[in-house]
Amino acid sequence: MAEFRKVHQFNVFTVHTPSQLALAEYMQDAGRHLRLAAFYEEKRDFFRQLLAATPFELLPCRGTYFQLARYDRISDLPDRAFAEWMTRDVGVAVIPVSAFYANGRDDRVVRFCFAKQESTLRAAAERLCKAL
Repeated sequence: MAEFRKVHQFNVFTVHTPSQLALAEYMQDAGRHLRLAAFYEEKRDFFRQLLAATPFELLPCRGTYFQLARYDRISDLPDRAFAEWMTRDVGVAVIPVSAFYANGRDDRVVRFCFAKQESTLRAAAERLCKAL
């Protein structure tokens, strides 16, 4: 662990100069970052509207660009197996929420990312509607 702490020290307390310059330039127009919340709210609402036609139970979603969805009306598969099926057979990638639990707790919930172009979200919804 001593060696990892050394690497960690240099990774955390050093700043990539080009990134600093780019961020400083980006911050010159406050509207860019002040519009982000509304931008992602629109994407969330658009994606939730598209998924309304599916049997997923959409869970509340605020302050994120991930949509959690319960799938127990669709399948009895464990979430990891369901995520693999979704990716391979449906063509829509999801993350099994059990990956975020130390004990692997499986509530039959997966995570979609809606930080995508509308055309990508629409294509995903079409695939889901067709498969489900």
